[in-house]
Amino acid sequence: MASLQQTMLSLQSKLPPSSFQIAKSLPIRRTNLPLRIGGGNAAGARMSATAAGSYAMALADVAKRNDTLELTSADVEKLEKVFSDPQVLNFFANPTVEVEKKRLVIDEIVKFSSLQSHTSNFLNILVDANRINIVTDIVKEFEMVYNKITDTQLAEVRSVVKLEPPQLAQIAKQVQKLTGAKNVRVKTILDPSLVAGFTIRYGDSGSKLIDMSVKKQLEDIAAQLELGEIQLAA
Repeated sequence: MASLQQTMLSLQSKLPPSSFQIAKSLPIRRTNLPLRIGGGNAAGARMSATAAGSYAMALADVAKRNDTLELTSADVEKLEKVFSDPQVLNFFANPTVEVEKKRLVIDEIVKFSSLQSHTSNFLNILVDANRINIVTDIVKEFEMVYNKITDTQLAEVRSVVKLEPPQLAQIAKQVQKLTGAKNVRVKTILDPSLVAGFTIRYGDSGSKLIDMSVKKQLEDIAAQLELGEIQLAA
């Protein structure tokens, strides 16, 4: 998977010069935008989660009716990359930016990413409804809806270096054996903090973890040293 930085640089290089100049020319608030509705409290966060789930289910329903669930899932993965960039998310969530300017950038994202028409319409609905700021939550919710519909288990694999396809296939087989899922989708993330090795997170909301990293081994050794459990050889 290409890095987010490469993805965004590629997007910017392929768009007409005016597209991202629109975003860059406007004042962007450099604060952590609240992905919630109704204030900065727990109730607001729950409302945001409920809204994200509703939008995700609506998109999945349209995809099922059009028999384009797999293509829509691919669209959502592309959106995840684009909107993971804080500058992009902040631009669309900024209430001082005119809706028409947001639509222009949406059009360019749709064109560059080759998104389906109903995905494009979906993004514009979010802009019109002032819900584009929860798009990253919608992506997560859609992933869960998709996995449930298709009996797919998501395995998030973190490693220091990119793993080869045969290694990922072996991991997928192991996760399938552990969960009994019909399908397994592997999502890879590069994580230099692991030092070496890899981790696999799967299960409901990533509740299960297989840690084969050197970082974990070092932490275990440190814990043993702290507790005085190291047994010296005679």
